[in-house]
Amino acid sequence: MIPPTPPASDVADAGLPQALPLAGRDGIAPPAKAEAEAAVALPVQHTGSISRRMILIAAGWIFILLAVGGVALNSALTNLVSSQFDRELEESLTAMIASTEIDPLGEVYYNRILGDQRFLEPNSGFYWQISGGGFQPYLSRSLWDSPLEIRDDVIATDPIYYDSEQFEDERLRIAQRTVGLPGSDVQWQYVVAGSREELDLQLADIRAILIWSFAVLGIGLFIMAMLQTWYGLGPLRRIRRAIARIRTSGANRVTDPLPLEVQPMVEELNALLAHSERQAEEARTHAGNLAHALKTPLTVLTNAAAARSPDLGETVLRETLVMRRQVDHHLARARAAGRRAVGLARTNVMDSAKAVERAVSRLYPDVRFDIDGSVEAGAVIEKQDLEEILGNLIENAAKYGGGSVFVTVDAEPDAEQCTVWIEDDGVGIPPDKRGELFTRGARLDTEKPGTGLGLAIVRDVAEIYRGSVELGESEDLGGLLVRLRLPRWSG
Repeated sequence: MIPPTPPASDVADAGLPQALPLAGRDGIAPPAKAEAEAAVALPVQHTGSISRRMILIAAGWIFILLAVGGVALNSALTNLVSSQFDRELEESLTAMIASTEIDPLGEVYYNRILGDQRFLEPNSGFYWQISGGGFQPYLSRSLWDSPLEIRDDVIATDPIYYDSEQFEDERLRIAQRTVGLPGSDVQWQYVVAGSREELDLQLADIRAILIWSFAVLGIGLFIMAMLQTWYGLGPLRRIRRAIARIRTSGANRVTDPLPLEVQPMVEELNALLAHSERQAEEARTHAGNLAHALKTPLTVLTNAAAARSPDLGETVLRETLVMRRQVDHHLARARAAGRRAVGLARTNVMDSAKAVERAVSRLYPDVRFDIDGSVEAGAVIEKQDLEEILGNLIENAAKYGGGSVFVTVDAEPDAEQCTVWIEDDGVGIPPDKRGELFTRGARLDTEKPGTGLGLAIVRDVAEIYRGSVELGESEDLGGLLVRLRLPRWSG
């Protein structure tokens, strides 16, 4: 039994999936260099500067936090200073109450003089007053003859505080309390007033200190944020310089010691560089192999044409067939390698196997096909490449078998790889001859049409996806058993 693939035209007519050719309609490769240069010439799109974003975010938060903190601190200090001023007024108010008595006429008088000299100096800014019961208000000398306008209708057993605009050039802070003295039925209003000028100056000084101190703090925090951003993004600048060295100095890896946060990115970058190197090396190898493979047929054709050989036509047909096999083989490898580089492909194996079986059954209507196995098994391979591999293997089994083909999907479900068995009931292949079938152009049966590239392409494409192809003997059908192993997709 011989498992080569049929001519490409036969497979295409049967409806088998075919990979898109890399060459143009006229056999000319697409202008990859021109496209690459055009891509390089396009402006690089970006979404702004990371540094600017970090600085703006830091500046915004610094402004919000300092504004909220400044308002809260100003409120706390204002309340503290105002409370201290009110306590001073309350102490004077308590001293007044303790120093007063009722005379025989029912009026209030001091039994001892208040010790605060400010109450004795006219317009000193500190005043006291006692009123009630229709009596003439008892005023401090500092008030001279101008009584304070107070809240006579208020009965305040505890001191109350309020501001007064009675004097045009002097705002007052008033503490008032209602007191009943022994020997009198009158509710006396005790009042102590102090000029707010000193209090307002203290509050203004506090606000000025807060403003310039918070401004200095905000500028310092902003500068710190800028330095932190510059220092924090330093590894990215080092990566950029390392990439520039790779482009200009011939280095092939980023080897600079970098922080843990960017090390995964550097590892992925190095892996990408290694992948690009492997692809470039594979491309050079394929180009060299193709050039070497085409060199001999071209030499034969040149010599035959120069010698005007009588069998020139036969020589041209034979050597062009050899060149066609080589070109087809390398194009298949290049297509598979290119699709693998695009991304991690995932393909349902059963769906592809059934699609190939429907196409091959139209070519071989007398062959009985039996497909069994897991309907959920997946492989890490492009669908087009998997169907090309299965198309070669299943068609070989139909062509060279005895009329029965078994396909088992995921035949070894516990393995890390997804295994597909293709079995036929043909005469099989001796073990010592199985390795020859993986050689390009090798055919053990020359009576049937084919190019001898089937298993060679299958093996090369499978290896590109880190898979393998093995030949054995079918225990159920007695013919050839092909084991196709591909990386399992456990999605």
